[in-house]
Amino acid sequence: MFEIFTNAWKTKELRKKMLFMLLIVFVFRLGNHITVPYVDPRELAKLTNQGDLLGLYNLISGGALGRFSLFALGVIPYINASIIMQLLTVAIPPLENLQKEGEEGRKKIQNWTRYAALAISALMAYGTYVLVANTGAVSNRSASAVILIILTLVAGTFFLMWLGDQITSYGIGNGISVLIFINIISRLPQTLQQMALTASGNPMNAILVTLLLLALFIGVVYFSLGERRIPVQYAGRMVNGRATKAQTQHLPIGVASSAVLGIIFAMSMMEFPATLYQLFPNNKILETMTISKAWFNPFNRETWMYILVYAILVVFFCVFYTQITMKPEEMAENMQKSGGYVNGIKPGKATENYLDGVFNRVAFYAGLFAAVIAIFPLLIGKLDSSYQQMNFGGTVLFIVIGVALDTIRQLESQLMTRHYKGFLK
Repeated sequence: MFEIFTNAWKTKELRKKMLFMLLIVFVFRLGNHITVPYVDPRELAKLTNQGDLLGLYNLISGGALGRFSLFALGVIPYINASIIMQLLTVAIPPLENLQKEGEEGRKKIQNWTRYAALAISALMAYGTYVLVANTGAVSNRSASAVILIILTLVAGTFFLMWLGDQITSYGIGNGISVLIFINIISRLPQTLQQMALTASGNPMNAILVTLLLLALFIGVVYFSLGERRIPVQYAGRMVNGRATKAQTQHLPIGVASSAVLGIIFAMSMMEFPATLYQLFPNNKILETMTISKAWFNPFNRETWMYILVYAILVVFFCVFYTQITMKPEEMAENMQKSGGYVNGIKPGKATENYLDGVFNRVAFYAGLFAAVIAIFPLLIGKLDSSYQQMNFGGTVLFIVIGVALDTIRQLESQLMTRHYKGFLK
């Protein structure tokens, strides 16, 4: 791995890209420490120092939410808008047809995604303001102060979107993913420090948790690299007056493609009552749903029913997301038009049914693994209550490892065009 970065640094063009990314990181991290006006960040510790959805958002934002800085919302509104547009593209035929129009259609969908991100960021900014105001951290609650806070948070989100575009255009890797990666890595020293302080109380449990985290890391790496390859046979044919030979190619299906979103969807649903309770602390129904430790309450993190329902939802959303995003009918049609077929499977409807079955099986097993990853911090909390607020779980590892592997692949591909060996021997 060090060889590929060394070779990249020796290449003038890649060195410029790496230095540009370092500049972006400096600006990015600087903005994470500039607090929004009229807010005292010292009062916000209890809001984000928990292993709930807000704790995960604080980790993804690099602690900006806990400090209520300019980038407190991070790129979460844009991510939510992208997911919504992706789901709408599947559900609404005109959007699906627009996506098929090529680059022009995708640009229109991208613009609509930004408009949706604007609306979501404004809504999230107001909701975040209400949460912060309930903690007593806001010194000025006048209308002008509220508007200023909301505009500051929305502007911070769009500035991050612009930074992500700059990384994608002039740096290495996907800009939005790189920003999330930087935020998570920036919180790693603090997370390790908290674990070290917790470990001082029970060294044996600390050793066991460390070994489990190491096994989790290895498992996530192996899982992220996993693929289900479907062999596709292409018959020889005439292309532009030239005869092509018959060949066998593989249709790769990423095993972990739906894992992260499946976990986030499930966590959002499980933590929805607790988030509403923070917005409406006087609501007795939400208070009972959040605080009650009865064994049948699925919304309290300390109950086993929460763990069970959470795991089931992760599997469900992994399968659900795969079914609405993967399109076996289009794949089967394109394969037939290209003269390809799966060995032993008739082209057309039979191939579509075969692909649909493969997608569902892969999504189900991926969901099972993702469920284990998702409930890992909760099980650790059952082992030792001092670890109940641990945020550095499998979801974060999925994001970090996925972004790191994708960035390294892109860097390696650019090196290969310049006759460097990279990882290949």
